[in-house]
Amino acid sequence: MAGSSRAARAAADKALAGALEGVDRAALSEELFSIGSTIESSIGLRRAFADPSREGSAKRDLAERLFGGKVSEAANTVIGEVVAQRWSSEGDLSDAFEALAVRALLASAEKAGRIDEVENQLFRFERIVAADTGLRDALSTRNSDLEGKAGVVRQLLAGKAAPETQRLAEQAVLVPRGRRLDRVLETYLKLAADRREELTALVTVAVALDERQESRLRSALRSIYGKPVTLQTVLDPSVVGGIRVLIGDEVVDGTVVRRLDAVRRDLAG
Repeated sequence: MAGSSRAARAAADKALAGALEGVDRAALSEELFSIGSTIESSIGLRRAFADPSREGSAKRDLAERLFGGKVSEAANTVIGEVVAQRWSSEGDLSDAFEALAVRALLASAEKAGRIDEVENQLFRFERIVAADTGLRDALSTRNSDLEGKAGVVRQLLAGKAAPETQRLAEQAVLVPRGRRLDRVLETYLKLAADRREELTALVTVAVALDERQESRLRSALRSIYGKPVTLQTVLDPSVVGGIRVLIGDEVVDGTVVRRLDAVRRDLAG
């Protein structure tokens, strides 16, 4: 993401943070998803709102004409701030609306005290799909049967997951915007971790870690990265008793591994 879009994204996030107070956060999320979809589906609107040569006030006025009176005051405020920014590309603008909608829904889950649950369920959903070729194909971008895909998600998650989890899973399969499902879910999981101001570590092991081992690993990673770390564990017999830790794009190895040697010896024992 280019510099102008990073600054625009920061302004959009700030606008959302202000809009979340005292509103139905789930309803605001739905409005933002809908607005983002409307803009994404129109080449003319995408170009108009992402045009870096167009004045922010003009873009804000256009948004007011299109959405004013049709959405809540909170949503209208966020829209105006988002479109008034200078975006490097149309894709960055679309990404921003999606991220804002996801953040609003995660804020709703946080208020209900279940954001950790939602993050864990999304991760498990992604792993289930990744492990089942037939299911992965049924939910892929190549499958244009939207109602069929939504039905599969509902069947998998109905009564077994938080409402926010189900909504995000459906959004991921119904509006992938050309991306693979696992990439969409990774984006949502990162937003959840950001909401909790924690890092997420993908831990691959041959045998499940017990509670004491997980606690030691979290403590070691926190000492390295300087903030709390949530573990998402994947069992893979091919690692043969070892452990692989992935945080963002960084694989824990080399000199960092040496700082984890004590923990590794403990896990091996």
